[in-house]
Amino acid sequence: MDVSFLGGPAPQRGVGIVAPFDFALDRELWRWVPDDVSLHLTRTPFVPVEVSLDLARLVSEHETLREAVQALTAVRPEVFAYACTSGSFVAGRAGEHAMALAMTQAGESPAVTTSGALLDALAELGARRVAVVTPYTKSVTDSLEDFLAEAGVQVTGRSYLGLTRHIWRVPYRDVVAMAREAVADAPDALFISCTNLPTYDVIPQLEAELRMPVVSANQVTMWSALSRIGKTAVGPYQALLDPVARRGPASLASLPQPAGPPAEPAPPEPKALAGSGLPPGDADPAET
Repeated sequence: MDVSFLGGPAPQRGVGIVAPFDFALDRELWRWVPDDVSLHLTRTPFVPVEVSLDLARLVSEHETLREAVQALTAVRPEVFAYACTSGSFVAGRAGEHAMALAMTQAGESPAVTTSGALLDALAELGARRVAVVTPYTKSVTDSLEDFLAEAGVQVTGRSYLGLTRHIWRVPYRDVVAMAREAVADAPDALFISCTNLPTYDVIPQLEAELRMPVVSANQVTMWSALSRIGKTAVGPYQALLDPVARRGPASLASLPQPAGPPAEPAPPEPKALAGSGLPPGDADPAET
C-alpha cells in the first residue's frame, strides 16, 4: 500500500527534560503532553546517595545541569525543564533562579524548574496559604517550607512519609491519606511535592473531595514548560489546567445537562359508556 500521500508525521514541538538519575515516572510526564509535542529526557549522573538534602544539592549543581542541557541540544528543544522539586528549592529562591539561568544559557532557550513552576502555579491560582504533602524526610520537607515562606507563601499544614528511596512506588492511597491530614486548616490549595511521586490520576479526585485546587510537582513542571512555547498541558478536571475545574465543583451544575430518556406517555382517560349516565370509571361491571 502506498502511503506517500500522507505527507509524513505531523510537525512536533520539543521540550527537553533534565531529571535526577533515579527518576522513574517518564510515562506520567507524557500524560500532560499534547499530541504535537515530544519530550526529550536525559538524567543527571548516578551518585550513591539516598534522597536527602545532600542528594538535592548534588543533582542540581550548575555544571551538571549545563552538561545535561547540552546533551539535549542536538534535538533542539524549544524549552528546557529541570524536573526535580528538592533539587530546585534546596538553595532557596536565589538558587532556583540561578539554576534556571544556567540552563537557559547552556541551551540558548527558555528554562524552568519544578520549584519555580510551583510558585508560578500558586500565583496563577491566587493561593497564598497552602498545605504540603511530601514523601521526604523532615529535613527536606522543612527546606520546602522555607522556600515557600521566602516567596511569601504560608504553609498551613503538612504531611510527609520520611522516605529516602523508591518514592515512585508509593500508592495513591498513601497520597490521599496524607492530603486529608494536611488540609485540616482549610488552605487555598494543596501541593503534592516530588517529581518521583505519582499524582496524575489522583489530582481530580482530591480536588472534588477537598474542594480546593491540587497541584503536583510533575503537573506544574509540564504546565510551565508547555506554556513557554504557547502550548496547553492536558489534564481534564485539574484546576490549574481546566477552567471548569478551577471554578469548583459547584460550577458543574451550570453546565448543559444531557437529555434524559423521553417521558412515558400518560395513559388515555377512560370514556363513559354511552347511555350509562355514569362518569368515567364508574360503569356498571355488568355492562362492560
